[in-house]
Amino acid sequence: MILQSESINNKVKNGLYIVSTPIGNLSDITLRALEVLKQSDYVLCEDTRVSKNLLDRYEIKSKLISNHKFNEKKNLPKIIDILKSDSIVSLISDAGTPSVSDPGAILINECLLNKIDVFPIPGSSAVSTAVSISGFSEKYFFYGFFPEKKNKLKEDFEKLSNLDSCIIFFISPRKFNKFVEDIRHYFSGRKILICREMTKFYEEYIRTDIDKLKPFESDPKGELTIIVSEKEKEKNSSIILKESDKEIIRKMIKKMSIKDITDIINQYSNVAKKEIYNYCLKLKNEK
Repeated sequence: MILQSESINNKVKNGLYIVSTPIGNLSDITLRALEVLKQSDYVLCEDTRVSKNLLDRYEIKSKLISNHKFNEKKNLPKIIDILKSDSIVSLISDAGTPSVSDPGAILINECLLNKIDVFPIPGSSAVSTAVSISGFSEKYFFYGFFPEKKNKLKEDFEKLSNLDSCIIFFISPRKFNKFVEDIRHYFSGRKILICREMTKFYEEYIRTDIDKLKPFESDPKGELTIIVSEKEKEKNSSIILKESDKEIIRKMIKKMSIKDITDIINQYSNVAKKEIYNYCLKLKNEK
C-alpha cells in the first residue's frame, strides 16, 4: 500500500477538518495538519490567543474564530453557512485532539445532519501519549474530566473500580488534592501514573502505588493526566514456594523487612503474598 501526500496529489477538499494540535511542544504537529490549516478559510479555536501562538509559529494566516463551550451553540448557524458556501474550515482545541473532552461534538453532528463532510487530521493526544509510557494494560477506559459534584464522582468511581482495565482521567491539581482520599479508597491495590506538563520543558511523571498516594504540597501548574492501572491479578494461593525462592528469602531476611521481601518475591512468582509473608515470619521466629 502506497501512502500519498494529499498536498501533492489532491487539493484539500471542502468541509470540516478536525485537526489535532500539540499538547505542549509546538514541534509536535504533523505536516498534514500544517497543510490543512494553511489552506483553511477559517480556523475555529477555543482561545484565539493560544491558537495564534501556534499559527504564528508556522506563518499560517487563516482567519481565527473563537469557538468554545460557552458559544459553540450560538456559533452553529454561522459556521454551517460558511461550510455550505464550499469553504474549508478547521476545528482545533487549545491542545490535543478536538472533541475529546473539548468542544466539537455539537458542530460535528450538525455537519452530519447537513451532509457536510467531516475529516480527521490525527496527531497529538494526551490520552494516547500517557498510555504509551504507562506500562499498564493496553485496554483502557477514558473518563475525561472530573465532574463538579463529588457525589456524582463517587457514583462513577464505584462503577469504574470494577473495570479490569486502566482508567484515564483529566484533572486540575487543585481537584486532584481534593479527591486523593477517594482515589485511594476506590482503587486500592492498583498503581497510578500522574503526568504533568507533558512534552513541555518542565514535564513530570510520578509513578506510585495508589495506597501510598499523597496530595501535592502545593498546587503544580497545568492540568494533570492520570492513569489508574488495571486490577492486580490475584496470585494463586494453591502454589507453594519453590526451594529456590526459599533460598533467596533466607538470604534476604537478614537485611530486609518482611514486607519488602514479600513485595519482591510476589512480583515475579505466582505465589500468594500471604504464603510468602508466612514463610518470612517463620524464619524470623526461628531466630
